[in-house]
Amino acid sequence: MEIPGYTVVESVNRKGTWTESSKTTQERPISDPWDAMARSGPMLSLLPSLSGMPRQVLAVPMEPKYLCQQCQGVLRKPFQAQCGHRFCNFCLMQLTSSGPKPCKACQEESIFEEPQSILNISDAFPDNAARREIDSLPATCPNEGCSWKGKIKEYEEGHEGKCEFERTTCEACHAVILCQDRERHEERECKERTLNCKYCKVAFNFKNIKAHDEICQKFPVQCKACGKKKIPREKFQDHAMSCAKSRASCAFGVVGCSAVVESEKQGDHEQASVLEHLRLLLGEVGRVRQQMEGPGEWQEDSGLGLYRAPEEGTPSAGRAGQASSLEQKVSAMENIMCVLNRELERTALTLEAFSRQHHLDQDKIEGLSSKVKQLERTLNMRDLQLSETESTLRELSYCTYDGVFVWKIADFSRRRQDAVGGRAPAMFSPAFYSSKYGYKMCLRLYLNGDGTGRGTHLSLFFVVMRGKYDALLKWPFSQKVTLMLLDQNNREHIIDAFRPDITSTSFQRPISEMNIASGCPLFCPLPKLAGKSSYLRDDTVFIKAIVDLTGL
Repeated sequence: MEIPGYTVVESVNRKGTWTESSKTTQERPISDPWDAMARSGPMLSLLPSLSGMPRQVLAVPMEPKYLCQQCQGVLRKPFQAQCGHRFCNFCLMQLTSSGPKPCKACQEESIFEEPQSILNISDAFPDNAARREIDSLPATCPNEGCSWKGKIKEYEEGHEGKCEFERTTCEACHAVILCQDRERHEERECKERTLNCKYCKVAFNFKNIKAHDEICQKFPVQCKACGKKKIPREKFQDHAMSCAKSRASCAFGVVGCSAVVESEKQGDHEQASVLEHLRLLLGEVGRVRQQMEGPGEWQEDSGLGLYRAPEEGTPSAGRAGQASSLEQKVSAMENIMCVLNRELERTALTLEAFSRQHHLDQDKIEGLSSKVKQLERTLNMRDLQLSETESTLRELSYCTYDGVFVWKIADFSRRRQDAVGGRAPAMFSPAFYSSKYGYKMCLRLYLNGDGTGRGTHLSLFFVVMRGKYDALLKWPFSQKVTLMLLDQNNREHIIDAFRPDITSTSFQRPISEMNIASGCPLFCPLPKLAGKSSYLRDDTVFIKAIVDLTGL
């Protein structure tokens, strides 16, 4: 083949493959970086940084002329050495980076000759013919699970390195993952990923997450006493001190009270244990006096502290000691009485405040109760109005004003079971009208029959209802009524028609919500609805009513 600008010469080398050379290189236009590299020698800036493609890429048998002698892969940007062997551009550059090297392929094939078998980047040239042939070879993606197919050129330019099924190694944990899973792996699965604590914003390694949670000062903890959650660890100590449910020793524990109560109940405990606390205080005061005044001992007698001096000295000294002891007891009793009086006054004031607050709370509760009852009445009225509105909307969505009404009954099997079980023996249709200001009517259906048709037939009845414009209508109702069970194949409908008995109360002007129903107890035998019935499809039947409007 002749290409404008240069002459192609094909020859066979020692390996039995063809080579391509140009005799008019100076006339060839520079159309791409590869041609530029051919004209200017080994241009390092244009050299690819990849070795050959894996053999599995080829969709045809591997031939030696497609093989890189260095990496043993499919040639990528092939260069041909003087000896005729081909190498990937990257492989040849890497092989000769430290200087010329002997060709191992020539040595293995026992055709080594100097200087042709010495590899030198300056003597090699881009093998464009081989590149074009390899680019046109059929290719498949070697990654498991990928169904891509095309040509080698398309694979190299558009698919390689972009395949979602390509396996790569995580730089952090060195796990082998799919490229499509890289983002999820880095965010959720990598054991070496770095996280920022969402509480304190400090960065740490994922494997240290538990250790960080143990020391994070902003980590939320829960108070076991009151159950409050999401308390930052740095503020938990303050919460524990003010928590109403936390248990603490009584403040009088220093003088012997062993009670442990909740913080909010400390005041109640102190008020209930005033006498006990005073007794403990008295005993403690006695022990202090004993230490300060010398030998002697305090003894408890019926809850009162009695001081007994040492049994020494003369009778006068004894009397003096007794007088002194009596003075001390009187003084102690006076102190106790003062403390008790203050405590009683404080308790009385507290009770009075509680009483006033109780009356205020009662008044407030009564006011709120009255408001709640009023709101409940209002809510009930709203519910009733909403129910009436929904009923009206439902009636309007189904009603017709031309005397013709089609009633769709879905979920037939369940409704029939309810009728057989007696839970819902009858069902009413939505209302329909003979005209906008005409008679108001509906249908009543017994799915397990009624009267003579019970258990054997569907019973269908026509009902005249009380309407808004009954005063303007002709009574009794005398229009012919036709009832139909529709064949959903449109072949044979079940039809029954009657003309009203004008002497029956069923067709007089209604004085209640609706008159007594009148119609057909033996409207349709139940066996006609069994099996693959054309009247029952998708568990649904259709009933049609037609009121003759002649004479209205």
